[in-house]
Amino acid sequence: MRLFGRKEENTPAVEPDHGIDGFWAWWQETRPRLDSMVAAGDVDGLSEWIAPAVSAVHPDLVWEVAPGKNAAHALVVTAAGDAELRSLAHRWARAAPPADLLWEFHPSRQANPRALELTFDVGGLEFGLDALALGLRVPRGTPRVDVTAYHPIFGELGDDDRMEATLLALDWLLGEDDVARWVGEIIPATFEPIDSIAATHLPAVIADLASGYDEEQWALLEGQTAGGAPLIATARHPLRPVDYPLLDQHIAITLPYSHRDENGLPVGDSVTALRDFEERLAARLLKRRDDAVLAAHLSAEGHRIIHVYADPTGDAAVHAKELIVSWEEGEPRVDVAADPAWTAVVPFVS
Repeated sequence: MRLFGRKEENTPAVEPDHGIDGFWAWWQETRPRLDSMVAAGDVDGLSEWIAPAVSAVHPDLVWEVAPGKNAAHALVVTAAGDAELRSLAHRWARAAPPADLLWEFHPSRQANPRALELTFDVGGLEFGLDALALGLRVPRGTPRVDVTAYHPIFGELGDDDRMEATLLALDWLLGEDDVARWVGEIIPATFEPIDSIAATHLPAVIADLASGYDEEQWALLEGQTAGGAPLIATARHPLRPVDYPLLDQHIAITLPYSHRDENGLPVGDSVTALRDFEERLAARLLKRRDDAVLAAHLSAEGHRIIHVYADPTGDAAVHAKELIVSWEEGEPRVDVAADPAWTAVVPFVS
């Protein structure tokens, strides 16, 4: 059984409460009825019950009942590429009951080892992954693969249907999170690329690319502020919100520095002080590896801004505020805000 869905107009007899806790309370109460529907192959009935429950968590979440990895079935509730909702989907999955023989739970579509055996209807035509061909290109110095996808039925489909089929195929081949990590530009094509390969080879290409980024790396960047002043920045590379789905709290630490050159960039004792501060900050964050990450910092016009992302249920913001007390070169500041899409560091996102 494979079942997809968004918000439905049908309302189940048991209306779920809003929020994640309400969903799982509803799930436990409704589980016997859902199990009987699965056993009977009642796809319409299952959709009628699950859709409003997921919509009560958030109406823009996308759900899917798919074959499980270890259980018979997997309930997937995903943000479907919406960065604003990724942390919500992962918190939904974290609150799930333990998997059993019948059900497991995921916050994103999982790679399917039998993906090439799958077919589904697209615009009234049969789309089989075994006929999918891909043209692949890795732009120099980037941790992503650009994909041009071709299928024999694409010439008979509209642009939206071609893109939807391509995205779903990539999710099944790699898993939704690895698509977000490693796939760049996606172009569905009506003509097969000259250097295309069978879709079955895509996971191996991605694995080879990923092997070059096993260790922590940082990129040194130069640029200008909106006002034209020089800036220098250092950012994790690759920097991807999908790697830190629960870290949706942005902590901006602003440190003014006294020793600067004619361009407003730090020199001398200020460089030493900034390095010492970041080492102490990193030491604290290292102890909370799952709760916070130092994403990037930039210096310009006499100020360094350090960007940290954290789990709002943790205490990273408290530690940042404690650390700035010792800063002696001007008045430091810590600003904390929700930022699930990591908009504050968009220029650095790989």
